[in-house]
Amino acid sequence: MNDKSSIKKIATRTLNLEANSIKKLIDSIDSDFEKIINIIHKNKGKLIITGIGKSAIIGMKIVATLNSTGTPSIFLHASDAMHGDIGIVQKEDIIICISKSGNSPEIKMIIPIIKKRKNKIIGLTAKLNSFLAKNSDFVIYTYVEKEACPNNLAPTTSTSVQLAMGDAIAMSLLSLNKINSKDFAQLHPGGQIGKSLTMKLGELINKTEKPIVNHNDKIQTVINEISSKRQGATIVVKKNKIKGIITDGDLRRMLQTYNEIKDIYAEKVMTKNPITREKNFLASEARKLMRKKNINHIVVVDKENSYLGIVHILDLIKEGF
Repeated sequence: MNDKSSIKKIATRTLNLEANSIKKLIDSIDSDFEKIINIIHKNKGKLIITGIGKSAIIGMKIVATLNSTGTPSIFLHASDAMHGDIGIVQKEDIIICISKSGNSPEIKMIIPIIKKRKNKIIGLTAKLNSFLAKNSDFVIYTYVEKEACPNNLAPTTSTSVQLAMGDAIAMSLLSLNKINSKDFAQLHPGGQIGKSLTMKLGELINKTEKPIVNHNDKIQTVINEISSKRQGATIVVKKNKIKGIITDGDLRRMLQTYNEIKDIYAEKVMTKNPITREKNFLASEARKLMRKKNINHIVVVDKENSYLGIVHILDLIKEGF
């Protein structure tokens, strides 16, 4: 079992088995699935996900995805439901119950209670003849031929299939909810995802180190400005209007072109019409723009096109973009 080829074979078999099982879920995306999604979308109550064991863990992840994509959801552990937590279920709530077998003792206990409350039940199960399937208002069939576990015991393929179907549900609802990137930023303000949707260029500029020279300044002034402000570039202005940018690269090209530089002025070296963006422009979009234009600096301006500062590519990389 320590043989490298055996390990590779087992890992490959696991991934192929799970991938093929997920692909077969497409057969479950039918008119009934569409009806289920529309019922959830139009419902005024909460969407409650319940399960036991590994299915419960998958349920928690599905709830997290639903909440971050515009569908308010709550996870209710099937075991805890039997000890008072069932009280969280209100009249208009819809229940999605996840269970591979559909016959777990906890499931058999919780389903009758929910049915007495007249809540709609959606069973997500691999067994159409199970207690869960027979007692649900709707069934999402998550068939699994066998687990990746060589003993066909440890939940592996079945949990991957449940997770994938949860994503299919969440993405379908996201589409109906018309959630865009701005909405998602409100739902997911933290972490790198939140940062990519909320951080603006104005947050990255150094307001106290704003490199700037006049168009008729000599090259020594330009060099001093770039060196002292440590932005790798300086903006060139004429009558307080942005005319160009001079970068380290422009200086290197100047040295290759001219033997004598003391009488060279900023205007002769600058790159005209630098790319500018307003301070509220997303930093993540600025990084994409830099890649597309093959540049290392973006000039940040206000609505009146007044110069506010420079954002260097390294500023964005430090923030994870």
